[in-house]
Amino acid sequence: MVFPQVVVKVVSTKNIRADESRLYFYLNFMQTIDILVGSVLALIMFGIGLSLTLKDFTNIVLYPKAFATALTSQMVALPLIAFCIASFADVPAEIKVGLVILAASPGGATSGFITHLFKGNVALSLSLTSVNSFLTLFSIPFVVNLALKHFMGQSSEIVLPFWDTFVHIFFIAIIPAILGLLIRRFRTSWAIRVEKPAKYVMMFLLFSVFTIKIFAGQNSGGSGLSTQDFKDILPSALLLNFTCLMVGYFLLKFVGLRHADSLTAAIESGVHNTTLAFLIAGTLLQNEPMVKPPLIYSMFSFWTALLFGFISSKLAKHKIKS
Repeated sequence: MVFPQVVVKVVSTKNIRADESRLYFYLNFMQTIDILVGSVLALIMFGIGLSLTLKDFTNIVLYPKAFATALTSQMVALPLIAFCIASFADVPAEIKVGLVILAASPGGATSGFITHLFKGNVALSLSLTSVNSFLTLFSIPFVVNLALKHFMGQSSEIVLPFWDTFVHIFFIAIIPAILGLLIRRFRTSWAIRVEKPAKYVMMFLLFSVFTIKIFAGQNSGGSGLSTQDFKDILPSALLLNFTCLMVGYFLLKFVGLRHADSLTAAIESGVHNTTLAFLIAGTLLQNEPMVKPPLIYSMFSFWTALLFGFISSKLAKHKIKS
């Protein structure tokens, strides 16, 4: 009787070691991917900074209507849109909360790149990113707790880690852009010469990162989403994306602002900071179903924003010619 017990114990130990080995590989892979994504986004923001001048930012101070309207849209309108969509969506309560978490997480470096690509107001985009990174420390706990209470009948103490959020936004998005701006200021001829080829390099790098993020296998840190997850979540996620883009664009048009400002607000509203949403749903709330909406959203929002930018820019040019 002793021998079988020993055998079982040995096998169990091997299984534990195998599980630990797989977990170690998974965590290291995810850490490598996150470092890669962060490095590429920082490089992209540096390239965007090369196209900026100090005058771009002084214009925002002198003419603050675009900034104030876009910021109000992101802080107030987007969470309200998500609450409405989630209320009518036939999905579990955790998915509803995940949609609200997604809407409460504003745009990051990716939205700045798309704005740059379609010649939007990049200075406005970076200013919104900077201010949002501070405001979300207070707005997200309030909005998410409201969603938890409304959809699940519970509440949770959510406190965003200040320094982690600060490092993520400023060292990946703001600091590289400032370095690029300084080079544009003191090495203008070199910055102008590099700006155009840098745009194509940035497009290739960003496409490569998104490909790795989306198509990596589950054992390599991929999503592991089921077909049913897509059937349940995709319609609501697409509706949220479309509505955010439209509200961001036409709200600024309604107050009489130009296409570049409206396009910037649309992209900032439609391309959310899914990394921040992952942090809230997965790390702070430790709820796997809540992670699924931002995960699915991240798979298409970049491409829909590109499509929206292309179509709206074409229509704006056609209107000017007419």
